[in-house]
Amino acid sequence: MAGIINGFFGGGGGMVLVPALSTWSGLSEKQVFATSVAITLPMCICSALVYLLNSSISFHTAFPYIIGGLIGGFIGGTLYKRVPAPFLRRVFALFMIYGGIRSLL
Repeated sequence: MAGIINGFFGGGGGMVLVPALSTWSGLSEKQVFATSVAITLPMCICSALVYLLNSSISFHTAFPYIIGGLIGGFIGGTLYKRVPAPFLRRVFALFMIYGGIRSLL
């Protein structure tokens, strides 16, 4: 399911992976978030390759987002141990709500 969502929307597999891993894996909350990111990376690479083969990618447009994502990923990974799990849960919930509202509008 996460792969299908990632393929359709170019990312966002975490909105399926985080609840699924929380329910069925027995991992701590922080491990769930980190595992979700680790699982999402190969799905994003696969989706990007499909888009590339279909000539659907504009690297000129994507470049600033790639750089921002790399910088944000580095900062997030560095701060990971300092951020309490309840805060991560709330931020994730806010992003889910925001994404849902954006999808409806």
